Amino acid sequence: MPQTLGPPTDNGPDLRIRHAPAHCQWGGAGWFTHPGTAHRGGLVTASGTEAQARSEALRPHAEHAFADELKALAAADDRPRPERWRLSPWAVATYLLGGTLPDGTVITPKYVGPRRVVEVAVTTLATDRALLLLGVPGTAKTWVSEHLAAAVSGDSTLLVQGTAGTPEEAIRYGWDYARLLAHGPSREALVPGPVMRAMARGMTARVEELTRIPADVQDTLITILSEKTLPIPELGEEVQAVRGFNLIATANDRDRGVNDLSSALRRRFNTVVLPLPATPEDEVDIVSRRVDQIGRSLDLPSVPDGTDEIRRVVTVFRELRDGVTTDGRTKLKSPSGTLSTAEAISVVTGGLALAAHFGDGVLRAGDVAAGILGAVVRDPAADRLIWQEYLETVVRERDGWKDFYRVCREVSA
Repeated sequence: MPQTLGPPTDNGPDLRIRHAPAHCQWGGAGWFTHPGTAHRGGLVTASGTEAQARSEALRPHAEHAFADELKALAAADDRPRPERWRLSPWAVATYLLGGTLPDGTVITPKYVGPRRVVEVAVTTLATDRALLLLGVPGTAKTWVSEHLAAAVSGDSTLLVQGTAGTPEEAIRYGWDYARLLAHGPSREALVPGPVMRAMARGMTARVEELTRIPADVQDTLITILSEKTLPIPELGEEVQAVRGFNLIATANDRDRGVNDLSSALRRRFNTVVLPLPATPEDEVDIVSRRVDQIGRSLDLPSVPDGTDEIRRVVTVFRELRDGVTTDGRTKLKSPSGTLSTAEAISVVTGGLALAAHFGDGVLRAGDVAAGILGAVVRDPAADRLIWQEYLETVVRERDGWKDFYRVCREVSA
C-alpha cells in the first residue's frame, strides 16, 4: 500500500496529509516553520522585509494589490464558505464583478463580462471538478485565474507556466540532485511543485497555457484531478489532496504551437469560455481601468482624460477583428493578429507614456498610431495591405478622424 506523505509529528513523520498554516513550508521531511518569517508561494521571506518588497513590486500579486478589498469582503461575508476558502462563493463573485458592501466599501470590478460566466467558474471550484478557462488570446483568462485564486485561497502564486518545454517535474515534483546522488531517493531530496503544495495545503493551483504543454505532460494531471492523488513511485508513497484543493487551467486554440487536450483530461475539467467584450462600451471601460492601474503602478505622470483616443483604438481593433465597420455598412479584411483587448491596453499604455514624457501631456492620435500599426501589421506583406485599405476606405472618410488618418499615414510610410 502506498503511504501518504504529510507533516511530521513529535514521534516522527505523520503519513496522513493535514492542512498546514500559511507560514509553513513543505520540505522533503514535511512541513517546517521558520520563526519570525512568513510563507508566500513556497518561498520563506523575512516578515520585516516582505511588506517593503510588496510595495516595491512592479506588479503586485492580486492578493496584495487588492488586500483591502479582500479584507473588507471577508469582514462582511456571513455566507457559508467551502472548506479552507477565504471567502464564500458569493463574495468571490462580488470581488471579481464589483459592488458596494453594506458598510459603503466599494469593490472595484476585476472582470467586465457576463455575470453567469463568473458564477459558473466560482461554483466549479467549490466542486470536485477542475476549472478550464478557455478563450481567444486577450480575453483575461490569466487575469481571472489569478483573481479567483487570490479570493479563494489568498495566494495566487501556486503557478505552473505552460510552454512547449514544460517538463513533467513542473507539474508533479522534482529532486534536490545533490541529496539524490548522495543518499538516493528520500523525502529530504524531494522538491514539491506548485500543484503538490496546493494539494497538501488545500489551496488553488494554477496552470497557465495548458495547451502549450506537450500532450504526454498534460496527462500527468489526469490522476491528480480524478483520484486527487499524486503518486511518488520512487518512495512508494503518495500525496493526497486535502479538502479545498482545486486547479484552474487556462487555454486558447488560436496561437501556434497548441496541443489538443486528450478526451480523458478534458473530462476532468468544467470548461468556461470567456468571451470577447460584448460591446464597445464594455471594452473601453476595461481598457480605461487597466491603463489607469498600470499607469499608477509605473508612476507615469498624470495625463488628462484620454477616453476619446481609447475609444478610437477600441473601434479600430473591433472593426478589423470583426471584419465589418461599426455601422455594418462596409465589410473589411481581418489581419493575422488577434487584436485583443490586452493588445489595446498595451497600445494605450504605450501612448500614455509617450504623451507624458515626450508630448504635451495630452493623449493624442500621434501617441497611439505607432502602437496600432505594430499590433495590426504582423505579416509585413498581407497585413500592411489590409491596414492601408482600412485607412483609405474607412478612416479617411470618417468624420472627426482626419488627425488620426494623417498620423497613421505618416507612421505607415
